[in-house]
Amino acid sequence: MLNNITLDKVVRLVISLAAIVLLVMILYNYSNLVAYALIAMVLSYLLDPIVNRLQSAGMNRTLGVTLTLTSVILILVWVSTSIIPIIANQMAILAGQLSMDNIRFIADQIEAQFIENFTFLPHGFLQENVTQLTENLFDTGRIPDIMSNLIGIFTNLFAAFIVIPFATFFFLKDGSKIRRDLLKLVPNKYFETTLSLIDKVETRLGIYFRSVLLQSFLVALFSWIFLSIAGLSNSASVGVTIGVANTIPYFGPIIGYLLSIVVSIIETGDFSLILPCILAVFLVQVLDNAVFQPLIFSKSADMHPVAILFIILIGAQTAGIIGMLVAIPIATTIKIMYNQISWSFNNYYVYRADSVQPHPPQPQIPEQAPLE
Repeated sequence: MLNNITLDKVVRLVISLAAIVLLVMILYNYSNLVAYALIAMVLSYLLDPIVNRLQSAGMNRTLGVTLTLTSVILILVWVSTSIIPIIANQMAILAGQLSMDNIRFIADQIEAQFIENFTFLPHGFLQENVTQLTENLFDTGRIPDIMSNLIGIFTNLFAAFIVIPFATFFFLKDGSKIRRDLLKLVPNKYFETTLSLIDKVETRLGIYFRSVLLQSFLVALFSWIFLSIAGLSNSASVGVTIGVANTIPYFGPIIGYLLSIVVSIIETGDFSLILPCILAVFLVQVLDNAVFQPLIFSKSADMHPVAILFIILIGAQTAGIIGMLVAIPIATTIKIMYNQISWSFNNYYVYRADSVQPHPPQPQIPEQAPLE
């Protein structure tokens, strides 16, 4: 094995390690720019079908990209001046109310109601479990900070109003050229595998992001409407939060129910709005499962439900709510990469260990007839 180590291989290994270290340093020191680039890539995935349709209709691609981005920017400006101030104001109010002390107080009230009707239940069964769950899984003690950071994220996004559209424009306009330039760096041996891998990952992520965005918007909109009808004052912020949380399989609906119950008790100081809010969230979940998901065909990660559950729990343990949100796209990408690379190694001749052509068989010399 040592005989296979050459100076050329050592130099290539050192250069590769140096490139990886440099990339990690750039990602660490310029994390904001990396975040803007990732947001621009996601936007390009979402908008690419629109641009492709305009181009197939005969419009110049640059003009199609310009019209599409201009329309999106105008919509964002309208949303930022009409809807976001309402949501931001409600989030600021909730940030001062959603503390661990308030959640313990609410848990005590609900527990008292349960014990009054079911005397066999032990004291502290709900308060202790709710406290442990919120602290370990969702870190709810930092909810005011999370809300404030969320508002700050919106502020930073609008501060980056120039960077993100600029990057999105060139991702949409020159995406194929950028892909070709990157593929030139790939050795010929891995070219087909890399090309197929990029195509499958981009296609799956594009479908995932577009489907989940539409589904989340519909869930947020109908949650806002139904909770307003139920009488909840903070229906806008709760509805948007339910829409975002709904992207998390299994846990999203639970978060929606708990959040609506907690906010309703905080607003009224009693249990008068609990049943209307639960009914509102329940109707939204019925719409989501019976109408939205079948029509949109979203969240199909092609994984076993148990695997999805553990992936989400790992994401929650690693990065909290953000980890739960990105767990499925990351796991889907890893699965596509694994399947494609495995398929390539099994089917492409260049990857096989016996890829060296065997020596051709030596021609057989016919036996001479015996001399008479």
